[in-house]
Amino acid sequence: MLCDVAIVGAGPYGLAAASHLRQIKGLSVSIFGEPMQFWRTAMPAGMLLRSAWSASHIADPHATLTLDAYKVSSGNHLAAPIRLERFVGYGLWYQRAAVPDVDTRQVRAIEPRAAKFQLLLEDGTNVTASRVIVAGGISAFASRPAAFDHVPPALATHTSEGPDLSRFANKRVVVIGAGQSALESAALLYEVGAEVEVLVRRPRVHWLGLKERLRPLGAASSLLFSSTDVGPAGVSRLVAAPDVLRKFPRTIQTGLRILSIRPAGARWLRERLQAVPISTRSTVTSALPRNGSLKLTLSDNTTRVADHVLLGTGYRVNVARYNFLSPSLLLKLQLFDGFPRLGAAFESSVPGLHFLGAPAAWSYGPLMYFVSGTKYAANTLVHHLSLASGAAA
Repeated sequence: MLCDVAIVGAGPYGLAAASHLRQIKGLSVSIFGEPMQFWRTAMPAGMLLRSAWSASHIADPHATLTLDAYKVSSGNHLAAPIRLERFVGYGLWYQRAAVPDVDTRQVRAIEPRAAKFQLLLEDGTNVTASRVIVAGGISAFASRPAAFDHVPPALATHTSEGPDLSRFANKRVVVIGAGQSALESAALLYEVGAEVEVLVRRPRVHWLGLKERLRPLGAASSLLFSSTDVGPAGVSRLVAAPDVLRKFPRTIQTGLRILSIRPAGARWLRERLQAVPISTRSTVTSALPRNGSLKLTLSDNTTRVADHVLLGTGYRVNVARYNFLSPSLLLKLQLFDGFPRLGAAFESSVPGLHFLGAPAAWSYGPLMYFVSGTKYAANTLVHHLSLASGAAA
């Protein structure tokens, strides 16, 4: 099997890239993976999207496959904040309309082959591609604190590992983290009847919501916040323009990336967490199984006993954790702290190998962590590949 471009991953970035690149005449594009897999299987059921409506559209070439269009076509009373299952339904609707021929086979390995790439699929089929676009998502990057390295899954799991939280009804659960995933998981646990405590290593929880409070200012609010909904006031406008951001010194780029993705919770969560204790300046120094439960020792020498610990400790990008990238390919990649160094059109140091989504954030800024970045990413790819192929989109 031969193709010009193989896309690995069928989440928002992979789907957006496929739908855009297929506008280039004569370019054969194949896409592999289960559509919306991470959103369907690795996020707790019942969650609401933190991102605003304007920042949750998956980009398509004609701007017709929007949340608004999905709402009209499905009649499912979609509203903000968007429920996870509704967003999954939107993503699958987008896929059926824009990329109906997604190949759901998983890519097991990608090897360099004489200026091309060979992809080995799960059934043993080989695919040869001139370019590969990795849109593999973040599930491989789930981060666990060192204290939990040897704790069995029965006692501690990452928020990406168990979507059904109802199994913890009437259990003592400690949630670790101060981001949306941790805080909303804590709310969901409390609402199913668990006894919950949240441990946060920072001095306080950072709550979002300034944009909503400034909304009555109208145009003034728009000057401070981009519709991409990434980053604090003012910074939001800059990170929405990766071409501009990339011209800044590396220290400034890194600082803005960290500022824009710091752990935070949506303001509408505060009321749901009023009855949930949140302990700040708390870090787990040891976690020891004891008689079917877990004894935690904290940095202040206090202890907790929990039936389960839920790790809302986020994700740390390291593309070496993509198990489909062969060792020979990884050796050729220039990495910085796990991120690939990307040039024009998200191309890595291996010619023809591109990365989208979170792995592109070191080179293109924090917009790449969010669905709202699909528009910039897909348009950039189309422009670059149109020029490279000599074709018109």
